[in-house]
Amino acid sequence: MANRRDSRIEPSFEGSPRAKSSEGFSVSEEDRVVPRTRKSAAKGRSAKAKSRGRGRDRNRRGLLGIATRLVYWCFVLCIWGGIAAAGVVVYYGAKMPAATTWSVPDRAPNIKIVSVDGALIANRGASGGEAVGLHEMSPYIPEAVVAIEDRRFYSHFGIDPIGLSRAMVTNLIGGHFSQGGSTLTQQLAKNLFLTPDRTLERKVQEVLLALWLEHKHTKDQILEMYLNRVYFGSGAYGVEAASRRYFGKSARDVSLSEAALLAGLLKAPSKLSPARDPKAAEERAQLVLAAMRETGKISDKEYKTALSAPATRAPSYWTGSENYVADTVMDELPDLIGDVRGDIVINTTVDLNLQKLAEQSIRRLIDESGKKLNVTQGALVSIDDSGAVRAMVGGYDYSTSQFDRASEARRQPGSAFKPFVYMAALEAGRTPDSIRNDAPIKIGKWTPDNYGGKYYGKVTLATALAKSLNSVAAQLTMEVGPDAVVEAAHRMGIQSDLQANTSIALGTSEVTPLELTSAYVPFANGGYKPDIHFIQRITTANGKVLYEGSTGSAPRVIKADIVGMMNSMMTGTVEVGTAKKAAFNWPSAGKTGTSQNSRDAWFVGYTANLTTGVWFGNDDGSPMKKVTGGALPAQAWHEFMVAAHEGVPVRPLPGTWKSTPSDTIVPDEIPSADASPPPSPPAAVGQSQPAAQPQPVAQVPARQPRPAQTVDAQGFDMPSDSGSTASIKHPVPPGDVGGPKKRRQTSILDILGGG
Repeated sequence: MANRRDSRIEPSFEGSPRAKSSEGFSVSEEDRVVPRTRKSAAKGRSAKAKSRGRGRDRNRRGLLGIATRLVYWCFVLCIWGGIAAAGVVVYYGAKMPAATTWSVPDRAPNIKIVSVDGALIANRGASGGEAVGLHEMSPYIPEAVVAIEDRRFYSHFGIDPIGLSRAMVTNLIGGHFSQGGSTLTQQLAKNLFLTPDRTLERKVQEVLLALWLEHKHTKDQILEMYLNRVYFGSGAYGVEAASRRYFGKSARDVSLSEAALLAGLLKAPSKLSPARDPKAAEERAQLVLAAMRETGKISDKEYKTALSAPATRAPSYWTGSENYVADTVMDELPDLIGDVRGDIVINTTVDLNLQKLAEQSIRRLIDESGKKLNVTQGALVSIDDSGAVRAMVGGYDYSTSQFDRASEARRQPGSAFKPFVYMAALEAGRTPDSIRNDAPIKIGKWTPDNYGGKYYGKVTLATALAKSLNSVAAQLTMEVGPDAVVEAAHRMGIQSDLQANTSIALGTSEVTPLELTSAYVPFANGGYKPDIHFIQRITTANGKVLYEGSTGSAPRVIKADIVGMMNSMMTGTVEVGTAKKAAFNWPSAGKTGTSQNSRDAWFVGYTANLTTGVWFGNDDGSPMKKVTGGALPAQAWHEFMVAAHEGVPVRPLPGTWKSTPSDTIVPDEIPSADASPPPSPPAAVGQSQPAAQPQPVAQVPARQPRPAQTVDAQGFDMPSDSGSTASIKHPVPPGDVGGPKKRRQTSILDILGGG
């Protein structure tokens, strides 16, 4: 019993053979109660088939389940992605200032500079152009921009999901970033508030700001802000600046083909700029035209017409000489109104017609004679009697050189400085009839030779100035002293530092064309020194006056009788002297100047209407080929002044002076000619004005009979000039004309010091 309990045997129908034989509990197929029939076999096969069908159903249900699960998890991922995106937006949005403090920043101020008659001279400032309302600009511009940049601009809410999806697909297929999904609103938000960095934070902030802009502003307001601020290449911000830059016209006058070119620049302003790559710009413009036709903005006829007449770019935006004026105005602006905080309009004194005339004259003469005479640059300044600058050309071509030779370049004026020497002499008691001996002289080691080495012997001061005789100018400087000459020049308007030495008589101290011309103005207006100015008035865009030029009276700097004598002498320069090429049918006067080796050539002349100075030379100071002030400068002056005075009533020069036999003259020292007699003095200089004039033009008087002469102890010829008992403080060195030079009791230091 114990053994049986320990080795219990469980029943089994499929035991091992050993178990079957030993225990006898196995059952074979034949032992079954119901034998297996065909029908049952068929049922078995049918069951197997059903089982296989159920397997296929289970497979189908498995695929569906997989798809369902995929959709489910995608949905879950989208939810989590949305939550994550919302978290990112909240995170970066929290780093931005509160939306209640958001505001559109002011556009960079534009400085509009206009001529005396309101014509545009230039736009300056960061934007380079004024803001133009959407209703003011050519309608083709907004249509072209919307067609190529954001076709659904008027239907989306600041973000364009369709456009963004299309751009993503295109970029994925292409394998590189070729399209952006930003709307015009997003681009404006980026331009207004953000940096161009391509970061997730900036993109999130761009979207938020775009939504805010759409909420706060209308579509037209957004488009107008965009067009007035977006960059169009070549330094042009906004459609007005771009239109001026590329076509030389306002955005109000832009044609269809020009609008298409502007819109095409927005994709890559610097690369597609017509100033850099005209062909690429035109190809892009054709795509814009096609987009406008597709969107129904233009008809097929307009499309074909625009293709057949592509936009024509202006030759060069920066060529005009009026830009020299604009630069000067910008330099003066801070002192007048301080910082510019909004759009302003500056009304200048410049006459744009005269400005163009001056530029054409300078350029024509250089084009015709530049290579032959080795002349590359020129400058012209014209100022009226009130001190208003009417024209200023600072060089041959502004686009190649912005250096202003009219107001910045200091050059030796040569004999154009002599009027201040003669003025100082007249103020010291001399008259145009005073006589000096034009002969070679030596002042220390310096010998002031006449041009061409020609000397005239004893001549009046009027003749000496008309003929620009160097020796006489040097003698006068020694008589009155260099300090008196410097004082006279500064009093008249010269601002540069002047060296008070004897050589100043020949214009060795450097000055600018602007200040030299301004210093002649008192001769033209009767002795008054006005403030030289370019700006009349400054106003805001709304018309509020920020600055108004003074209209006060100018101080007198020369006595009326001195003005008359100076005008009588300088009239001779134009009529019979070195500037005969400048003469025209107006009473005029002036003085030529040529520095050593013809490095500088000048003519400064005036009528009772305008004072104009002209300079020719080279920036590197290289000599010209025998160009004098009576050549190119006098020709340019003549051309300009003839045109400037067309239709203007003739007026005589101010002041009159006429010598009479009863005139008494201050005793003057004259260098003697000890050897052969000097050549006969030239004939009388000057002529009267027509009787129809209200008063006679100041004239160079006829030569009067010379009084008997005596010789002083020093060997100087001393005419018995009358009218003053003033003593001679500055003896004149003797003329070195033949024979031994007479000795004087003064030292070289006395001579060099003018004492």
